[in-house]
Amino acid sequence: MKFGVVTFPGSNCDYDNYMAIKERLLQPVEFIWHKDADIGTFDCICLPGGFSYGDYLRSGAIARFSPVMRAVIDYANRGGLVIGICNGFQVLLESGLLPGAMLRNRSLRFICKYIYLRCENNSTPFTNQIEAGEVVKIPIAHADGNYYSYNGDIKELTANGQVIFRYCTPAGKITDAANPNGSTASIAGICNRKGNVLGMMPHPERAAETLLGSEDGLKVFASTLAALKSGVARVAT
Repeated sequence: MKFGVVTFPGSNCDYDNYMAIKERLLQPVEFIWHKDADIGTFDCICLPGGFSYGDYLRSGAIARFSPVMRAVIDYANRGGLVIGICNGFQVLLESGLLPGAMLRNRSLRFICKYIYLRCENNSTPFTNQIEAGEVVKIPIAHADGNYYSYNGDIKELTANGQVIFRYCTPAGKITDAANPNGSTASIAGICNRKGNVLGMMPHPERAAETLLGSEDGLKVFASTLAALKSGVARVAT
């Protein structure tokens, strides 16, 4: 299975994604430059963290118009697997592939630390190797990670099983104190209605081996690989 990692001007987690897939998942992976428009040879596309185009205007607002994003939108609409991490999540929101928006952290400060997430839905291509309700330890690093959407939208996301991860305590409790950025309903990750596009603010690629403090993030990539091998996720031609 072949993974592609998009590099925008300002990306800084593209190599982390690349190494997690190549060295830990042991799968073929290539970088995709933001001006490339042909991504048809890949089985999964990763939009990494960083500060695409310097986060001018809004985080992800300019990257949304990169030539590669036209291809990514088409790829996702045909059922291809897409993972947006941190800034990649912001790009997915700006592109309309996922609902909602990102606000500044309620502290108005950049936050970089390990946090805990509870898996709310393990029936997606990205979480099938995680138990429902399982707590994973994965770091965050963002200033604009405060997920916002209208109350009606949150109810719909929850009812549809689109809320994938919520910030929680180590014991799995959803509390305001465990919510590092003020995200609505403690949301840390969501997917689209079809379930083939995942956006999450925490960095699973930075938690892919014990030496880094946790290897829980590898479960996201391992789940994706398992879904691809099972033939569940296929891009329509």
